[in-house]
Amino acid sequence: MIINARTIFTLCSILSIFFISSCRNKKGSTEAAESGTQNTGVKKDYLSLIISFDTIPAASVKKIIFLEDSLLSNTADKDNNAFYHYFKGRKYNFEKKRDSALAEYQKMKGTKPTDEVEFLKNSLVLTQNMGNGSMVESALTSKIFADLEKAEQAHSRLTYRFYDLLAQAYFQNQNEKKSLEYAAIYFKNHPFKFHPVIKQRYFDISFLLASRLQDLKKMTSYNLQARSLAIKIGDSLALARTYDNEAQIYSMQGQPAKALLSSRNYFNYLKKTDNLNDIAFNNLATTFIRNGMPDSAIRYYKEGIEFGKRDLSGKQKEVHYEGLIDAYKMKGDFAKALEAAQAAHKIELLNNKAIEAVKVAEMHEKYETEKKDQNIAELKGRNKLNETIIKQQRSSMFLILLISLGVLSFFFVIYRQQRLRERNKLLKSDNQRLIMEQKMLQAQLNPHFIFNAIANLQSIVASGHIDESVRYLKSFSGLLRGILEQNRKDFIEIAEEVTSLNNYIQLQQMRYAGVFDYQIDVDQQLDLNETLIPPMLIQPFVENAIEHGFRNIAYKGLLLISFKVKDDLLLIEVDDNGSGLIQSEEDQQKKQSLAQIILKERFELLFKSNKQHAEFKVKDKKAHGWRGVNVEITIPIIND
Repeated sequence: MIINARTIFTLCSILSIFFISSCRNKKGSTEAAESGTQNTGVKKDYLSLIISFDTIPAASVKKIIFLEDSLLSNTADKDNNAFYHYFKGRKYNFEKKRDSALAEYQKMKGTKPTDEVEFLKNSLVLTQNMGNGSMVESALTSKIFADLEKAEQAHSRLTYRFYDLLAQAYFQNQNEKKSLEYAAIYFKNHPFKFHPVIKQRYFDISFLLASRLQDLKKMTSYNLQARSLAIKIGDSLALARTYDNEAQIYSMQGQPAKALLSSRNYFNYLKKTDNLNDIAFNNLATTFIRNGMPDSAIRYYKEGIEFGKRDLSGKQKEVHYEGLIDAYKMKGDFAKALEAAQAAHKIELLNNKAIEAVKVAEMHEKYETEKKDQNIAELKGRNKLNETIIKQQRSSMFLILLISLGVLSFFFVIYRQQRLRERNKLLKSDNQRLIMEQKMLQAQLNPHFIFNAIANLQSIVASGHIDESVRYLKSFSGLLRGILEQNRKDFIEIAEEVTSLNNYIQLQQMRYAGVFDYQIDVDQQLDLNETLIPPMLIQPFVENAIEHGFRNIAYKGLLLISFKVKDDLLLIEVDDNGSGLIQSEEDQQKKQSLAQIILKERFELLFKSNKQHAEFKVKDKKAHGWRGVNVEITIPIIND
């Protein structure tokens, strides 16, 4: 990097503002400019430093920004420091994190709406929202004008930034005349307007406007001045831009080969420094067209289109499609040329519509401003009257609010107490019901059966049949364990119920040897380990079949138990070929009736309270000429 005596002097002047101290020697000033810091305890004028960034090479600006970000990140009150967010946002910009940068800028807060920090923040946010050379919408242009007016009234040192933004906005909206007007005002108001870097920026802008006007003489003049300044201050990016400008000049002079060489130099530099933009693709592709190389031109036009799609604003330019038209025509591919023309026309219509919307919005804003000025005086008078009325109303409203809150609180307390009483009543009722159900479930297994089972076990052990006694004891213990575990559950798996039934029935078969056989079938549609049923649901009917149905019959009994799916419900059948429903003793009738009453209450608790279908039917098969009893239990299918 070339730093001459004039540059060193400028940096000394900048840093003498930045620090409340003087620049004592050239070397020390240059180092301070690149670090942005000095001795601890020296107060920093960050605003002067930021304004000076326009005159410092980009590499040095980047060093200062990264260093200041590192220093401010370690301060205790960094979140309340607007310049901490500024340097953090600028750092994100260097890292290509546009969204993160915008978020940091928006965190900057000044002491009042018209201080320099607020103007700096607004200019940064507007710059972020301008996009990459795409059309600027009316809302954004209006915001620039509004902030410019405030900055002019406050005599802000940053007023020049808003002139620059307007020049960019009009340029992007293809209004060269207005753009040139605000570019001149920007240059005139810049605090460092005599600095070579500021001059170079002005030359670059003037070159662009001259190229739009096809003024070859002015283009050559501005480009030569820009190149001379770029070499003087050692700005490689600015120097590279002059080669892009030179390519345009050579093209207008009818020297396509030289234009291509200059355009390639510029494009390769941007690619190497990660500064490519869609216009660079377009310029290089256009140079290929002028050299009769349509295939290379098509390649770079398409790459430019894809690159432009990365623009977060979603806006497109028709210039690449216009270039594609010429390239396809040169190849003789008129079908694709027509497709490119249609795409360009569509984008042009959208852009023209948006530009007209900007103009209409500006006119509307001017009209609204004049209208507002006329209404301000009237509104001020009304406001005074309204303020008096509002003060009186506030007192009344506050009193009404207190009374309303008191009444609402009173009714809320009463309502809450009533709800709690109802809830306690329901809980008490449910608790009593569950206690009764638990006791009844525990009584489901006939105590006489337990005594008889123990007596049978004693007999088997006394007879010396060890294997049979072990099998008997295993079934008996499994049955008791199952009953105790199941009583704590609302639902169990079918597999668990089948295990309990097997244990119970096998004990009964040992007790009534050779009296009956049994069979348990489960529909293949049902998953034994997933489908759930209430515990101890089937055992009372099985017990009744064995104890009463198979007693005193002259043939061998058969007990069939099945689990089926019917009409999307679970159907459980207990069928026997016993003696049927005979006149039983009074205690047996009471037991059977009690079991059915308990079952009905369980169905009411588990299913019917939730509006689910559940029922059971006990049928004597004598009415159909058959022996025995058939029990059908229907409940919803419940999966784990």
